[in-house]
Amino acid sequence: MTTLYLDRRDTRLDLEGRALVLRVAGRREGSVPLHLLERVVMRTNVECGSALLARLAAAGVAITLFGGRGGRLQATLVGAAHNDAARRIGQMRRYDDADFRRRWSRRIVTGKVRGQRRLLVDALVRRPDLRQSLVKAIAAQEQALGRLRLDPPVDLVTLRGIEGAAAAGFFRGYGALFAPDLGFRGRRRRPPPDPVNAALSLGYTLLHAEAVQQAHGAGLDPLIGFFHELDFGRASLACDLVEPLRPQVERWVWELFGRERLRPAHFQRDGDACLLGKQGRARFFAAYEVFARPRRRLLRRWTQRIARGLASAAPSAVSGADPMPETGGRDGT
Repeated sequence: MTTLYLDRRDTRLDLEGRALVLRVAGRREGSVPLHLLERVVMRTNVECGSALLARLAAAGVAITLFGGRGGRLQATLVGAAHNDAARRIGQMRRYDDADFRRRWSRRIVTGKVRGQRRLLVDALVRRPDLRQSLVKAIAAQEQALGRLRLDPPVDLVTLRGIEGAAAAGFFRGYGALFAPDLGFRGRRRRPPPDPVNAALSLGYTLLHAEAVQQAHGAGLDPLIGFFHELDFGRASLACDLVEPLRPQVERWVWELFGRERLRPAHFQRDGDACLLGKQGRARFFAAYEVFARPRRRLLRRWTQRIARGLASAAPSAVSGADPMPETGGRDGT
């Protein structure tokens, strides 16, 4: 399965039989069989008809749309959901189960903090010259993990406080890994003021869209999460699913800059925002597709397993699957 990234002006999509045909400025550039396509990412204006959109939805192909100033994510279009309504009923029942939400959230946060600690430990081996900053950041992760081991699990407000403190400590160490000319001084997102924040934001956003697609396909409501509270228009379950994968995005972005796959010249200013330029986007999307493949498989496995487990909370359910997410795996598999 593949992803089609569209980032050229005067682009048009058409259907020819069972293939999606790409035309740029009226000239045919290529085609992709629908059965090989999993998603389409539109970074620029793309002309296509409603019949094509309906066909993509019927084939289970998701469409991720960026637009507006700064090219922010505007929408994710997905096809029909899973037919088992018991999964969504069980999800809603679990949302009202305080003990389930505490256990779920502890696992989510523990997975994230462990991943960030592992990144920092690996960085210390590669960058012993940054020992002071990295050791302090590692200590912050270990302190958080100690609090997360308390039994019974702490309440959600306390969990969010632990996660926030661990994240702040992590970024103090993580920021030291980047060259000074990148101007990275900590996590800031709206707008991203430097190349590292711009790359992190786009990576998180694309992975979040993947989580929305997989949750929807598994028959879950992407808006109803258990760690992230309900918020108008926010896909809170997708936020939950992405949380333990954030360290993998952070490691990948560090490697992009460390290997000079991305450089300051690949970015441009738009007011207060730092954005990827056209050449930078081409490099980013090519690298992201390689990075994302195993994470898609992981998200698909997670959501299917979670959905079967949540169905057990519905009336007359017979499933005994564990609805808790997995959070291990350095490589996303």
